[in-house]
Amino acid sequence: MKKIGIIGYGWLGERIAPSFSGKYTISATTTTESKADQLNNKGIDAIIASFPDYQLSEPVSQWEEIRNTDVLIITIPVSEKSCCVSSLYNRIQNLSAFIGDFKGQMFLMSSTGVYPDLPQEFTEEDVPLVSGERILRNKYPQLNILRLGGLMGDNRLLKNYKVSNLDHAVNHIHYTDISAIISEMIERRIESKLYNVTAPVHPAKSQVINAQKNISDDEEFEVKGKKIISTKLVSELGYVFLHPDPRNFHL
Repeated sequence: MKKIGIIGYGWLGERIAPSFSGKYTISATTTTESKADQLNNKGIDAIIASFPDYQLSEPVSQWEEIRNTDVLIITIPVSEKSCCVSSLYNRIQNLSAFIGDFKGQMFLMSSTGVYPDLPQEFTEEDVPLVSGERILRNKYPQLNILRLGGLMGDNRLLKNYKVSNLDHAVNHIHYTDISAIISEMIERRIESKLYNVTAPVHPAKSQVINAQKNISDDEEFEVKGKKIISTKLVSELGYVFLHPDPRNFHL
């Protein structure tokens, strides 16, 4: 049975892991002892690991589980928004020491936040690899980079958040589609790809909130703001979204 390693078992890791159980054994990293104990009790081989954004006096020890790992999923942030370039470099160096010379299939959960806040449609070609993505891809040429839209589904509903610009489009993705896309790419042994991962329908924030509150909304208006397009993913994988419309994510 193949083994999947998830580095950064947070909200997303917790929701995509069940889709791999039965097909794969899972190992993971987390940042607290209580979470590690919880995961080990569930049959997930978990350890505590963190990747600071400063240079350590001694290098991070390599993850023992990496030797038996076939697929690696990285969910920790490696964007300039999370830290400055020099700190980002240190974080990735610490992460790389932990991973070592890994040759298996790899996935980085990046973000559509790399795109500027301009009122237009964006594809992957509009913004080439940004610093964190580029540093990791240079170290691991096989790395697949998935630029995820706003993570939604389960307990994450837009109506529960303080939201501005209600007439602007959402660029959301349901976590079950992330699981399905990763699974499809694993099965087809796809490597070295850069994909936007957002639902193909981009309603306004107000429309999503009204749908979640069960408020009738027949008003027609121009939806403003940027839209992150996943046509490359659909075209190359032939992927059909399980949840294409964010207005129905709560159902």
